[in-house]
Amino acid sequence: MAIQTVGVVGCGLMGSGIAQVCAEAGHKVVVREVSDELLKKGLGKIESFLKKGVERGKVTPERMQEVLGRLEGTTDLGKLSSCDIVIEAVVESLDAKREVYQALDKACPAHTIFASNTSSLSITEMGAVTKRPDRFVGLHFFNPVPLMKLVEVVRSPLTSPDAFETAFEFAKGLGKSPIRASDKTGFIVNRLLVPYLLDAIRALEERVGSIEDIDKGMSLGCGHPMGPLTLLDFVGLDTTYYIANIMFDEFREKRFAPPPLLKRMVQAGLHGRKTGKGFYDYSQDPPRPTGGLA
Repeated sequence: MAIQTVGVVGCGLMGSGIAQVCAEAGHKVVVREVSDELLKKGLGKIESFLKKGVERGKVTPERMQEVLGRLEGTTDLGKLSSCDIVIEAVVESLDAKREVYQALDKACPAHTIFASNTSSLSITEMGAVTKRPDRFVGLHFFNPVPLMKLVEVVRSPLTSPDAFETAFEFAKGLGKSPIRASDKTGFIVNRLLVPYLLDAIRALEERVGSIEDIDKGMSLGCGHPMGPLTLLDFVGLDTTYYIANIMFDEFREKRFAPPPLLKRMVQAGLHGRKTGKGFYDYSQDPPRPTGGLA
């Protein structure tokens, strides 16, 4: 089945990026948000990103208008009934996602593939609330979506080979480099990344090294583009804490257990770049390590 029209549920940080790359790839895109205010904000992010491309000479004004012309915003889930695939990018809550899929299941025809952008929740569990678990996949994009090449394409035990391959080829058509993953909590990337990030926090707790030295050690010693504590600030400490708890509940292994320091920082509102302070203080340029954490 050829994917022509794409639905995106959620127009926040991830949803707006997904909608943008789909429109850039030539698809008609219907984006749904819960309010006109959030919809305007999300579509504004896409326009702002493209305008910066025009300013840098990477995008022509005509190309920008062409991409924006393929985007349709709505607050009505029923408007996604014409879509060949619907990608959900709402808050990382199983209850919220179930509610979306139950409504979509009624609105969309039987051929429509449902895809979740979840980074940690069960594809099987979400698909089970629909009448099409065989046409349910994970499409885990990475932030920032327009720039990051990777997409994890996730199959549950119930996903049909046809739906999975269609989703995989669709991701390729977006100019991404998809990888195949099974429905195991954390998939491939977070299964390997989260324990690494949590170990970096434990190293800080145990005074193995300072914030700067831990980051410099991994960036210079292992060739990583950024150190683990800088990466935690970028991802969001609250997001990492949430994912780690889901993975620990699933596997009950210490390597997935959030360290006490991470819990305290989240409780204190030190979530990283999004709040202006995490392991680094972003109120100054360049950011400086936050003192007194460990």
